Amino acid sequence: MPELPEVETMRRCIEPVAGSLIVRAWQPSSNLQSIRFIPSWRVVRDGLKGRRISEVARLGKRLILHLDDSRCLVIEPRMTGLVMLASPPNRSHLRLVLELSRPDAPRLLFWDQRGLGVVQLLTEAEFAHQFGPDRIGPDALTVARRDFVARFQNSRRPIKVALLDQKALAGIGNLYASEMLHRARIHPCTPCDCLPIVQWVRLWKAMRVILTEAIAHQGTTLRDGTYRIAADEPGTHQHHLRVYQRQGQPCFQCRRGRIVRIVQAQRSTFFCPRCQAEL
Repeated sequence: MPELPEVETMRRCIEPVAGSLIVRAWQPSSNLQSIRFIPSWRVVRDGLKGRRISEVARLGKRLILHLDDSRCLVIEPRMTGLVMLASPPNRSHLRLVLELSRPDAPRLLFWDQRGLGVVQLLTEAEFAHQFGPDRIGPDALTVARRDFVARFQNSRRPIKVALLDQKALAGIGNLYASEMLHRARIHPCTPCDCLPIVQWVRLWKAMRVILTEAIAHQGTTLRDGTYRIAADEPGTHQHHLRVYQRQGQPCFQCRRGRIVRIVQAQRSTFFCPRCQAEL
């Protein structure tokens, strides 16, 4: 967390800052270890001052602020990062503040409880090198069906593990991979090269439906309450999850099985053994 729906929700919530001038960038004083700034905090701070935000975009699980000098600020929330306009959950984990010229959105805040987030100021060439098509896959929300299938169908990895590979497909994380596979009735341990084309098509359709629904619900706020939308309110997609963190509970889909939890690649996977039977 956050995954594609949460970051897309952040992007839509902060979109009003497009056109704003960055008056000042600063870090609140804190005893916590700083997040990573690339190339360095001083370069980022000085490079942002006086620049205008021309566009607010998203790349997979990253937010991109395009600037008027052709550079861009890439914000990677990682595990607990939030990009907000309103007051953060607390000030102790506030990592970056951009003071803006826009009266209705005077500040853009980056809050990160665990401090694993990364902020990069990149030139066009640096961005293309770091996030080109050989480094990160197409966006899960817009990838064409044929491209989606071609990127996975010859892999011997379990399908759940493969879906988390950002070089193959950008934006899918642990939560939505489990939900997609359940909706498509595919066992998470199935090797990619064993799936028939009909199941690939079903998975692609399930992915698009689930991501669209999650965005409409403004993302998923889990039990720890960390994820918040830009106005410091929780998302609501947690009320629509079918398998994630529901181990031991009845399956909503087949009405007969109970959700189980296994570990794959050191990550929790949730599924129904009845409607997601092994091939």
